Amino acid sequence: MKSGFVNIFGKPNAGKSTLLNALMGEKMAIVSPKVQTTRHRIKAILSGKDYQIIFSDTPGIIEPKYKLHEKMMQAVKGSLEDADIALLMLDMNEDFEESNRLFTAMHLKVPAIVVLNKADKANEEQHQKATEFFRKQPYCKKLVVLSALKNKGIDYLLEKIVSMLPEGAPFYEGDDLSDLPTKFFVGEMIREKIYQLFGDEIPYHTTVLVQEFKEKTTLIKIGADIIVQRDTQKGIILGEGGKMIKKIGTEARKDIEAFLGSKVFLELFVKVRPKWRDNEMQLKEYGY
Repeated sequence: MKSGFVNIFGKPNAGKSTLLNALMGEKMAIVSPKVQTTRHRIKAILSGKDYQIIFSDTPGIIEPKYKLHEKMMQAVKGSLEDADIALLMLDMNEDFEESNRLFTAMHLKVPAIVVLNKADKANEEQHQKATEFFRKQPYCKKLVVLSALKNKGIDYLLEKIVSMLPEGAPFYEGDDLSDLPTKFFVGEMIREKIYQLFGDEIPYHTTVLVQEFKEKTTLIKIGADIIVQRDTQKGIILGEGGKMIKKIGTEARKDIEAFLGSKVFLELFVKVRPKWRDNEMQLKEYGY
């Protein structure tokens, strides 16, 4: 039996969350084209016949601008400390040097697989340049080229991971896919809709707190607060005549029902909490 922690690192928008979902065959992490969509370390448990892998999707590595960013980077640091294998992921169509500097600065003490993502968008020359460049790097134990979005190369990556896993008993019993509570995933699905439906500013000023989660005989009743920093942002989230908050609710409910396999009654409220991203107590309350 083999088991271990395999943690995914990279710049924002390298495709880390899309890769986690592809490896798990389940939607575990929310995805959007915007950077910094992932704010938490998301653990996902993949159990096979003779292995157990605990994957971690981590926030994209950035220079912190406020306390929320600092918390996000603490999640990355924690993942560095307990990794058995590091997946160093980058968009192979972007500048290699930046990712290389970032990976070198991590001073990894564990073997790493360099994952060249978005191969479906790269031409042959880019392919060759990226492969040759990263194979030479001292941190690169193995290299895998794939497209997480198109689900190509995922099985090959899994093979490589299993071959490098340390021997040991499983860390988790049963068939749970994560050690995070269901409420966390529900809040993330609501937050994903905000990233998808609004422009560049709003998602970064917003978080979601699930206040009520009651399982009744025919459905699950969920109440959640959407937290913003200013009254103007509250107005944008609500939309004219409540149009936008209804849209968030309708779209999030579909995903939540598919995730929980149950009918859901979802109620959303918008609360203004000035400067919550820099408030230690509020960040703690919101799960950061």
